[in-house]
Parts: sequence; C-alpha cells; structure tokens
Amino acid sequence: MVVGVLTVDLYFPESRSIKEKRQYLRSIKERIKNSFNVSVAEVDGQDLWQRSLLAVVCVGAERSIAEEILAKVRNFVDKSYPEFILSTRVEFINL
Repeated sequence: MVVGVLTVDLYFPESRSIKEKRQYLRSIKERIKNSFNVSVAEVDGQDLWQRSLLAVVCVGAERSIAEEILAKVRNFVDKSYPEFILSTRVEFINL
C-alpha cells in the first residue's frame, strides 16, 4: 500500500482577510475533493491571510495508482488556479 501526498503552496494576492482567503480555499478544496475523491486539508498558513499550504492525500495498492491520481490533481490545480500557485511537491510513503 502506498500513500501519496501532494502539497500545494498557494498565494492569494487579492485576499484582504483570513475570511476572504478561506472562501478561495473552500472552493478549491471542494472542487478537488469532488473531482478526484481524495482528502484535502490546509496544513499550514491558517493564520495568514494571503498564504496557505494544502495537502492532497490518496492511498493506492501500488505507487503507480497514487502517482496517476496525484498527477491528475496537479494538472487540474495548475490549469484551474495558475495565478495562486507558488510551488507543488509530491511524496510517497510505502506502508
């Protein structure tokens, strides 16, 4: 079993408050969850009003399955929100 983790570092230049940032994040998280059946959480930057670090997690029987899912999520985020992305990173944990 393999756990895949995609982290996405986001910057919201137009955000003027934490509440406004959370509106952006809620939309992004729901679209990812609904489209790919993965878990999504804000793991850093909760107290910042323009920055956030999202973690997208999936589990697969083989690494290739997790790689495929996270590649699709990454492509979706890159195409849908290019103006917000600072960086992305993918990691895999074998269990």
